Amino acid sequence: MAQQQRPAIPSLGGRKPNFREKVVDVLRAALVSGELRPGQVYSAPALAPRLGVSATPVREAMLELVKDGMVEIVPNKGFRVTEVSEKELDEYTHIRSLIEIPTTVGLATTADLDDLEALRPLAVEIVTSATRGNLLDYVEADLHFHLGLLALAGNDHLVEVVRDLRQRSRLYGLTALIEAKQLQASAEEHLELLDALLARDTEAVREVMTRHLGHVRGLWAAGREE
Repeated sequence: MAQQQRPAIPSLGGRKPNFREKVVDVLRAALVSGELRPGQVYSAPALAPRLGVSATPVREAMLELVKDGMVEIVPNKGFRVTEVSEKELDEYTHIRSLIEIPTTVGLATTADLDDLEALRPLAVEIVTSATRGNLLDYVEADLHFHLGLLALAGNDHLVEVVRDLRQRSRLYGLTALIEAKQLQASAEEHLELLDALLARDTEAVREVMTRHLGHVRGLWAAGREE
C-alpha cells in the first residue's frame, strides 16, 4: 500500500471553545485512521499549517497523546507514531466485544426511546462523512456515537474503558474503503443499529453489533504496511 505524502488533516483555522481539545481530537482521529502512519516522525511546526494553527497547540496536543501511548517523543525531531501489533489489536477487539455487545443489547430493553433517537444526527453524520470520503470526521463521529450509546447504560467507567480501547486501535483499512467507495455500507450499520434498538429487537441488535465489531479486525483493519 502506497504511503500517503500528506495526512488529510482538516484546517481548524482560528480559536474556538475547547480549541486545544479539538486539536487533540483531530490528531487522535488521524492516528486511529492511519492518516499519521506508524513509525513516522512528525514535528509540530510541520503539522501546524495543515491544521491552520500555530505549532504550540499542536505540540501540547502531541504531548497529551504521548501520555496515551499513541506517539513518543523523538528528541530534536518531533513525535514518532507508535506501532500497534496484530496481537494487541486482537486483544483490544476481544475486550470490546465482551463489553460493547452485551451492553448494547441490554439497551434495547432499558434505554429511553427519546435518548436513542437523539443519537440519530450522529449516525447520519457518520454516513455523510463516509459518502464525502471525510475520514477524520467519520472516525470522530463514530467515536461519539458509540460512546454516547454506551453512556445510556449509566456506567461512566465502562465508557472510559471503551474510549481507551478505541483510541488505542488502528483502522488503516478505512482509506482503502473510501477509495473503493465501500465505506458508506459500513457507515449505514449505525442507522441499522439505531433502528433495531428503537424497535426493541434484541436479536437484531446483537447481530448488527457483532457484525459491526467484526469490521474492526476485518475490513477496517486491512491496509497495514508490511
